Amino acid sequence: MSGNRSVGLVKPQSAFYERHGWRGMRSLTRLCAEARSAGLLVILDAKRGDVGSTNDAYGGAYLGKDAPIEVDALTVHPYLGLAAMGAFVDREHEAGSCLLVVTRSSNQEGRGVQAAETKPGVAGEVDLLRQIGEINAELAPGRIGPVGAVIGPREWEPPLDLLSPHGVFLAPGVGTQGATVDDIVRVFAACPDRVMPSASRSLLSHGPDQKALRDAVGSLADEFCTRLAGARSTQRPVTPCR
Repeated sequence: MSGNRSVGLVKPQSAFYERHGWRGMRSLTRLCAEARSAGLLVILDAKRGDVGSTNDAYGGAYLGKDAPIEVDALTVHPYLGLAAMGAFVDREHEAGSCLLVVTRSSNQEGRGVQAAETKPGVAGEVDLLRQIGEINAELAPGRIGPVGAVIGPREWEPPLDLLSPHGVFLAPGVGTQGATVDDIVRVFAACPDRVMPSASRSLLSHGPDQKALRDAVGSLADEFCTRLAGARSTQRPVTPCR
């Protein structure tokens, strides 16, 4: 964030536009374009994910200058394997955008899949972060890479290494879904400068009164800025991902 801006990014949920057919998609296209023109980053929460040519088509829809709905980041599901995300990775790296891989969601129902061992003694979510780190190390050695992860701000087992992936994290679920500012600060204590906390319904509940909505957004933004800045000031130096 810079200056007195309270919002640095927006995260429209694609499903709520898709349900209205072409009119909804037209509204989503306009929203993304206007938000980016205003200097905001746009994360499209679409959770796409397939293989090969299908991923290439999804990427073509949202990533890069030729995309009809151009966004800065896209959420994807890795259920068919992170290696199947190659078309996404190539396109977003070329476009300078970001891919956010659902790794640890904030809902309890996801634990059976995400914490399941994909290798002896290694949970799937842990292995996903390892693979993300390998991709980032190859594409952006010594820097934050173009592939990040969706990490729910819950302290579940097994613990996650959030430094080695050398990427950014989307932390959904603040407010209505139960996560708090304290949860964000605690879960992302090792990398407070890499987390993008997201609040949706808890803020929308203050509308349609624009002042009430603006005040709620500003208050939450100030709290995040203060608490995460404090966490950064106590953060120990880290070794760049190799």
